[in-house]
Amino acid sequence: MLNKFLNNRFYVLYLTPFIIGSLSTLSFQPFNLTILNFIILPILFGLVVYINKKSRTIYRKKPYKKNFFISGLLFGFGFYLTGISWISHSLTFDDNFKILIPFAILFIPAFLSLFMALTIFFIGPHLKFNFVSIFFFSGSIAFSDFLRAKLLSGFPWNLWAYSTSWSVEILQILNLIGLHSYNLLSITIFTVPIIFFYKINKIKKFIYLSFVCFLVLGIYIFGNYEINKNKKFLENLNKKIYVKIVSPNFKLEYGLDQKEIEDRFKRLIRYSNPDKDKKTLFIWPEGVFSGYTFDDVLIFKEIISKNFSKKHLIIFGANKLDIQSNQLYNSMFVVDKNFKIIQSYDKRKLVPFGEFLPFENLLNKFGLKKITEGHGSYLKGKKNKNLLIDQSNILPLICYEVIFTDFIQKSDAETNLIINISEDGWFGKTIGPDQHFVKSIFRAVENNTFFLRSTNKGISAIIDNKGIIIKQLNRNEGGNIEFNVPLIKTKKNKNDLIFFILLITYLFIFLIYKKNAKQ
Repeated sequence: MLNKFLNNRFYVLYLTPFIIGSLSTLSFQPFNLTILNFIILPILFGLVVYINKKSRTIYRKKPYKKNFFISGLLFGFGFYLTGISWISHSLTFDDNFKILIPFAILFIPAFLSLFMALTIFFIGPHLKFNFVSIFFFSGSIAFSDFLRAKLLSGFPWNLWAYSTSWSVEILQILNLIGLHSYNLLSITIFTVPIIFFYKINKIKKFIYLSFVCFLVLGIYIFGNYEINKNKKFLENLNKKIYVKIVSPNFKLEYGLDQKEIEDRFKRLIRYSNPDKDKKTLFIWPEGVFSGYTFDDVLIFKEIISKNFSKKHLIIFGANKLDIQSNQLYNSMFVVDKNFKIIQSYDKRKLVPFGEFLPFENLLNKFGLKKITEGHGSYLKGKKNKNLLIDQSNILPLICYEVIFTDFIQKSDAETNLIINISEDGWFGKTIGPDQHFVKSIFRAVENNTFFLRSTNKGISAIIDNKGIIIKQLNRNEGGNIEFNVPLIKTKKNKNDLIFFILLITYLFIFLIYKKNAKQ
């Protein structure tokens, strides 16, 4: 039965890669079936080695390297088709965009799958059933993920490392080695079970597997130690800021009139429940005023001044008009009780098609525009600056900026708090908001700083500096969460040097072994 399957070109080159790629989504939030990766990646590795062997015999009718490209492409297509299909839900809010749903479902996964296709294409001819091939395989996929995170504005969504989000103990190593190094180690560990199928003696298998098990155990023990040490550290920390995070659960809709915006203000105030005598930082989500600019909502500043005091500051998201270009920024504002801007931040990573339209001049001729309200693309923020409020030095992140570890690496050395505001209502009941939220846990650990997240229809939360969720509001849950947040300034991993050191080490091990094998 197995031989019949393995000798079937369709099953080996097409069907199996697509199926295992599609199943990989179950290892991420909200499913967290991480154990699947210990099956999926070994199968992918085994398939590539088998294709390498067969392509030199029964598959030689066509250029055999093409077989690697096809299998990698279909694996990647399955991976992204199931993993990011939620993107298409954002196109259902405007009838003009529904025609693009097939594009979002098929073209975007097909394009992203090229990263995996090219990786398998280049490494396929060099893989064999030996231990060092695991290093070459893992390092190549990790490097492919790194390129995906950096090129063409980057899209570091669902790196394999994110499938371990449920284990905060394991995640503590992030602060030492960085996201991409951790992703490399994760891929390596997930692939190791392929050793069960190696034709080597049982003692070697036992040694290899034992080493990996002890490595994972060591990482877990280190993480557990760090978490317990942090509990004592927090107990003695006096530098804190009292915050209230609000999730209003507004319906995502366009074209609101003045009365509807006023009603939104009143609900935000009700959920904020301000105590005029208590010094408080209120955090409202992105997009609460649905297309209105900051200047547009100034007419409601009396509502704010009547309900808030001098001891209060409010952080929220709104559009900001640039007078010179007559274009908008997607911005985060800090305002006082008089609705006076204390500081602001302009979003630097804009969502393609959501906030700006690639090839805008051309696509506008076909009646296309960005998905969000309004016609012109948003302007891209240029300044990398934190928000300074009393003792707090805040790294601001708007919406999907949270998925980019670059913002952590390049942040101010004095950063002692991270605030992320978002509107996840675009993605409805899909898995998108769950996967979006997980990135917040990783950013908190990487920076070893408390992370505050306010969303409208996503998951709002207070996450401590070790990635532990202190409080949260689930999607579609209106209300507030409050906490006296410790302000922690610590050392963080500032670059990807460790990743490249590991990557080069992996490559040297593979090349040295390969050279010795030829002698």
